[in-house]
This record gives sequence, C-alpha cells and structure tokens, in this order.
Amino acid sequence: MADVITYREAVAEGIAREMRRDPTVVCLGEDIGAAGGVFKTTTGLHKEFGPERVWDTPISEQAIVGAAMGAAMTGMRPVAEIMFSDFLACCWDYLANEIPKVRYMTGGQVTVPLVVRTANGGGLGFGAQHSQATENWALTVPGLKIAAPATPADVIGMMAAAIRSDDPVVFFEHKALLATKGTPPPPGHVVELGRARVVRPGDDITLVALATTVPLALKAAEVLSGEGIEAEVVDLRCLVPLDAAAVLGSVRTTSRLVTVEENPYQGGWGATVVSIVADEGFGLLDAPVRRVTAECVPLPFADALEQQVVPTVDKVVTEVRRLAAY
Repeated sequence: MADVITYREAVAEGIAREMRRDPTVVCLGEDIGAAGGVFKTTTGLHKEFGPERVWDTPISEQAIVGAAMGAAMTGMRPVAEIMFSDFLACCWDYLANEIPKVRYMTGGQVTVPLVVRTANGGGLGFGAQHSQATENWALTVPGLKIAAPATPADVIGMMAAAIRSDDPVVFFEHKALLATKGTPPPPGHVVELGRARVVRPGDDITLVALATTVPLALKAAEVLSGEGIEAEVVDLRCLVPLDAAAVLGSVRTTSRLVTVEENPYQGGWGATVVSIVADEGFGLLDAPVRRVTAECVPLPFADALEQQVVPTVDKVVTEVRRLAAY
C-alpha cells in the first residue's frame, strides 16, 4: 500500500478488507459498482468482488435499506450506501422503526448486523438538500450505533468494527474530508466503536469535536497556542457508544469545555456531551461550558426561515478566549 491514503480511498480499502475476511459481507447502493460511487468511495470493489457481492440498486433509499435489513436478518453482513445523508429521511421508517427494534422485538433471537454508510455535512456548495449534517437525527434513535471518523486510518479501523458489529451502525463519511490524506493502518487494524481519542494534548481547555470539526478544532488550537492557551482536542469518533469517560478525563485536566459541531444548536450532540459533564463533572469546571455549532443565518426575503452555515475557526477561538478570562 502507498505511504499515504486519502479518506475516500480508505473507505473502499476498509470495506475491501472486511469482504476479503468474511464472505458474508456484501455492498449495495446507487452507482457503487463499476462507477465506483458518486464520491469514488467504492472504487475497485466491483472489479475485485464482482456483481455477486457488489450490487447496484435502483434510485430508491427504501429499497436499499429494506433489502439490507432483510439480508442482515438472514445471515449476511450488508454495507448499504445512502448517497447523501439528507436522503436518510427517505428511508427513515426502516432506520428508526424497524432495523433498531428487531433484536428487542425477537427477544434477541434475530440480529441486524448491517452498516448504512452515507456522505455527510455541508460547506461545499452541494445545495440545500445535499449539505446537511444529520448525525443528530440518528442520535435520537435507540438501537443504532453512530460512527463518524475524521482520518483515513480511523475510517479503515472503524469500518472493520462497524461491519463486525451485530448491531446496526450508521457510518457518516464527511464530504469535506474525502480528499484529506493520512498514513494507512497495518493489516488487521480495528478501532473499537465508542473509544474517543485525544488528538492534541493541552492543559487549558478541552475542545470536543467530531469528523470535520476535528481538523477545525486543531487549527483553532494552533491559533490559541500562539496566544499562550493550550487546548486539548478530543475526537469523539462515535456518538453511540459515546466515550463520556474520555471527555470527563480531559475536563478533569483542563477545567474548561467547548464542544464543536456542525449540527444546529437545537438538538445537537454537543448538548448531550454538555449535559453529561454538567451531571457527572460539574465540580471539575472552572468556567461555563460553551457550544460552537452551525450558524443560523436568515434567508434573504424571509421573516422566519434560516439556513445553516458550518462553524469556523474564528468562532472557536472567540469562545475559548471568553472562557480563558474566567
């Protein structure tokens, strides 16, 4: 393998590793076969594994996820692609009402070991219906695991863990990260779902981030370091399971917390993290907690409608400076 690998190449590599290891792993989705996917994240899979294991589907999210559910319940481990995460709304009944409930409704007799992959996030000009960060949608559904890797190595390691899971996993691949590069992991690399990682140590403040906000938080930390403020950056990696212990451990060191997310302020995952810290680590804090989220910007010629704009380095730096004054 090359010395570096892109995030989009890591998606294909992570799936391929598991398909080589386990013959029950199959892929399905729109244009994922010979075309290699709209984002080229399945390049090479059709050539290596053929149409028996890489299935091009009709343009129907319900058909894709419904077929994946049935395949998973009958002994396969499907990896289903929903082209844009916005389109999860089109198959929401399966994702919210059916797939995560099967194990409970059968008393544990039937599992649904499937992965729903999807391209997530905005800021790239794809349009209003193709640019949302929707991981907070899935966060409200009991029974779903939620993964959102920030690096190529984590894509491969977390993909392995997701495919091997007996529980359904929604795997968010951020569009803004697809061209980023990193060192490929060794064979057999697996990253346990629900295990956060400190990607930059620091003593003055904790920045908790996910997916594309991880490099954003790292850039903010570099700016702050020039001002004498050393920020610790924690990459959550997963929302379910959520590594609350890692967040609390960091806050125990820094006594200050800022969450950095692309979701709207209302209902975002940062609110969950903040509530856990308030409940279990209030005595660790020396300053109020702050949340950096997607900005709500009024639409032209509209009184009540708003659009979401992704968070910025400047916004993170500003919030940290406020807390540093405490």
